[in-house]
Amino acid sequence: MTEFFPITNPVIVFALVASLILLCPLLLARYRLPGMLGLLFSGALLGPNALHVLARDQSFILFGTVGLLYIMFIAALEIDMQQLKRSKSHTLLFGLLTFAIPQATGTAIALLLGFDWLAAILLASMFASHTLLAYPIASRLGISRNPAVTTAVGGTIITDTLALLVLAVIATMAKGELSENYWLQLGVSLSLYILVILLLLPKLARWFFRSVGGDGVAEFVFVLAMVFICASFSHLAGAEPIIGAFLAGLALNRIIPHSSTLMNRLQFTGEAIFIPFFLLSVGMLLDVSIFFASARAWVVALAMVGTVILTKWAAAELCRLMLGYSRPQARVLFGLSVAQAAATLAATMVGYEIGLFDEAVVNGAILMILVTCFLAPWLVDRYGRRIALTQQQQPEESSTEQRIMVALSPGQAAESFLQLAKWLRQPGSLQPVYPMTIVEERNSQEVKLKSAEQLLAAAVNYLAAADIPAQPKTRIDLNISDGILRARRELRATEVIVGWSEHSSASELLFGSMLSRLLADRSYTLLVKRQVAPLQHGRKLCWLLPPNAELEAGFAEAIVLIKRLCQQLGLTLQVYCQQEQQARLKPRFKTLPEPEWLLAADWLQLPEQLQQQTPAGDLLVLYGVRKGGLAWTPALPDLQNQLASQFPATNLLVIYPAEIQDTSLTG
Repeated sequence: MTEFFPITNPVIVFALVASLILLCPLLLARYRLPGMLGLLFSGALLGPNALHVLARDQSFILFGTVGLLYIMFIAALEIDMQQLKRSKSHTLLFGLLTFAIPQATGTAIALLLGFDWLAAILLASMFASHTLLAYPIASRLGISRNPAVTTAVGGTIITDTLALLVLAVIATMAKGELSENYWLQLGVSLSLYILVILLLLPKLARWFFRSVGGDGVAEFVFVLAMVFICASFSHLAGAEPIIGAFLAGLALNRIIPHSSTLMNRLQFTGEAIFIPFFLLSVGMLLDVSIFFASARAWVVALAMVGTVILTKWAAAELCRLMLGYSRPQARVLFGLSVAQAAATLAATMVGYEIGLFDEAVVNGAILMILVTCFLAPWLVDRYGRRIALTQQQQPEESSTEQRIMVALSPGQAAESFLQLAKWLRQPGSLQPVYPMTIVEERNSQEVKLKSAEQLLAAAVNYLAAADIPAQPKTRIDLNISDGILRARRELRATEVIVGWSEHSSASELLFGSMLSRLLADRSYTLLVKRQVAPLQHGRKLCWLLPPNAELEAGFAEAIVLIKRLCQQLGLTLQVYCQQEQQARLKPRFKTLPEPEWLLAADWLQLPEQLQQQTPAGDLLVLYGVRKGGLAWTPALPDLQNQLASQFPATNLLVIYPAEIQDTSLTG
């Protein structure tokens, strides 16, 4: 087999890498694991230290270096600078503690392990930095504005910046002898370097963006060029290129809106090409045989894992004692700050390249990343739920302007979907309803386009008869779910109504159902409807609430829609919930007559309970929970399908409320 491996044909190499970039995140997402772990494992398995299918040649080194700089640039670009202004004292305290404790402890332990001073300090800086890997979980649970989460986000900026400065100083010291004026020269050159980037780059970017107008390609290439120009001049200031990339991200942070097309292109390019190449190249450095060759490799690796966990836990506990946080808040703070990824990999690669680290440290760093990337999401999910269960309810009023989009299909009755949009529409709203349809890119596209135009014309006429303005939209796309999501973003829709689908294609079994892809965007409310009889002929609306549904981030939006439906259709409201939920829910139904409360002691037995209480023609509404939400359980999708099959003559509506605010709607 040696005559075939490693693969040297560039076409085959790129095809294999592209397949890994595609499949690894998809497969690991099924187990709720970060996709980066799959790429690290793949690099280790296929690299020169294992199967030797791929060689870590100049192409991997080149793209890996670009990916490393890109990670630092994107990390700085995505920082919410407003977070730093909130809870300044808490942020400063935690940022200093979560840097100083790991840095000091890590240096002492590294010295005990036999590292020299420079290597020990650089190794400890890896423990001091962290990545907000589990932040999306906190956002899904609706605790992103909790003081502990805000403190973690602000502290990340402080500790990562300090860790990168340590990296810059140590890397410079390792490359040459110190002169008497070294620190003065370093301070002056580094200060000038930082000021030039932070002051001149934003002005240059504004001028360029004004000059080129809407040329997206030119804007993207300009940003890319500026990042690597800043990184390339870093050596003149006595710093590492990653410092320049990070500073470029900070300088452009306010120039590039987080919801802009340019930001989307930058993130897409990094996530699709540069960063995966970097992760694969790092994985290739993992050499499992080192663990079997000497006990030192195990000692170094276990010491690294234990140090980062204990020191990050100690920093969170000290914050709990000094700031008065609860134990769940301290655990969430710990979970958000323990994950190691971008900055750790950056320090590892720099230390390895300048000769301060050997393969044992590289292996230990990868093991540390794997362990903490498992631990962090578990901690934030477990203790974040406890915070969400006790925090105050969110207000029900929303300042976001309602925009309803109705996804129509030639095989479904359009009138019933438009009726639902009409009833859900805010009274007195001046916004149009957006009927839209997706035409898949195929040979029979022209025929389908004509059919879609006829369908939308009928929808516009129906809405006009109800004195509701309409703005139809036809979109050509490769698949329906992506087309709906793109149209939703373009129209800035707050609610999207789609039809019920009871069948899954073969591709959906591998890549996820259309519903799961639509639910991946958490910034809008999705309504999935199956109608078998006129809604206005029913007598009651049966609202099924899973345990803890009322504590979900989007419950306020859902209750507004339920109230509006009951008022528009004159339906009596029945609420199925558990006993402890009833006390929390009663104060939130002030504008409606007292609903009929029906206790569901065992949520999984709800279909049997409904069998005798829900006559045909009524409306059965299920509160939909996105995966990972506070009320989500693995049994929910099965229960939804069970309800659909047991009540074929009953109208069904599943409401998945928005969980995060769409920044494109607020400008």
